[in-house]
Amino acid sequence: MGSARITPPRPVDVAALFPELAPLARPAIRLHPRPGSPSVSESSVGGPLLWPADEPWPHCDGPHPGTGVSAYPAEVRLERRRRARLRVDPRGPHYTPEERAIKARNDAAFTERLDAGLPQPAECPVPMLPVVQLYVRDIPLLRPPGEADLLQVLWCPYDHAPDNKPSTALFWRASASVGDVLTVPPDPYEADYPGYVPQPCRLVPEATIDYPHSLELTSPMQQALGDWSRWQAAGDAVDSSYAAYPAEFYDTELAVAPGWKAGGWAPWGRTDPYPLNCAVCEAQMVPLLTIASFEWDGGPGSWVPYEDQAAAATDHLAGQNPAQPTAVEVGSTDNLQLYVCPASAEHPHTDLIQ
Repeated sequence: MGSARITPPRPVDVAALFPELAPLARPAIRLHPRPGSPSVSESSVGGPLLWPADEPWPHCDGPHPGTGVSAYPAEVRLERRRRARLRVDPRGPHYTPEERAIKARNDAAFTERLDAGLPQPAECPVPMLPVVQLYVRDIPLLRPPGEADLLQVLWCPYDHAPDNKPSTALFWRASASVGDVLTVPPDPYEADYPGYVPQPCRLVPEATIDYPHSLELTSPMQQALGDWSRWQAAGDAVDSSYAAYPAEFYDTELAVAPGWKAGGWAPWGRTDPYPLNCAVCEAQMVPLLTIASFEWDGGPGSWVPYEDQAAAATDHLAGQNPAQPTAVEVGSTDNLQLYVCPASAEHPHTDLIQ
């Protein structure tokens, strides 16, 4: 686990101001991924998985039309590594001997594939990439089936119709039952975008409380949130610039915590809310995980942890945004939401972009 991250308290106790919201509060855990070198025994984003050596690695059977601007995961990782080194030592070599050796191996693998006349990567089953691994000891609000204490999520690094997003695979397992661990999982030959290759990160989980996006509330509750006189009871805690649209203050600052998150409520906005029902039992599904393009929106705001506020307030170059530690980017800098059935964790999950 990494160094602590603490989100500032909300500027307004919204449940005290609007008691009708109190029953709708949901626990959530902000994951706070930060670049590092996690092990298989740690919760992580983009890190190695505790995957049994005798269990087949998941592949996606497609179809994979590709975008025409594909990135090669090995090259993406090398370039990130090289840029991180040059940020620390701007006068350093363009490539170190070790980086040159890695690049040479990558180029040789590419040439070998072409010379061998192998099928195009999109025509083959594509090895999936690790996205997140969560131990229940770190994320206690997870509700795994049976003896499982570990959640693993992978995705295919190609866009898939009809919503142009990576397809996801979800696995629950009991960590104690894993013997020999797969040390070198297969790597996809390419990804549709560099943002589909997660940067390995350790997690710094932090419990929080979510409230529904205003679009999910009843009309009477939406009208209450739009009543500026109700908000005036909070005094200076609410910026008067929100007087014309106080519900925006609620959605932006109080309702749904941004960033990578387990549980909570969904960050609707790309579409209006609509129910997602389990394909097996028709139960209304609930959010399990938010895979976020950004940890917070724009410049420094109330959701930025104290420990990141100085970095968030400074200018940064491309690829150095402190709000994008995982380097993941889905949709148009959106969130990929995973939903599960509340009746059974063994029922199929679903996902959507928001």
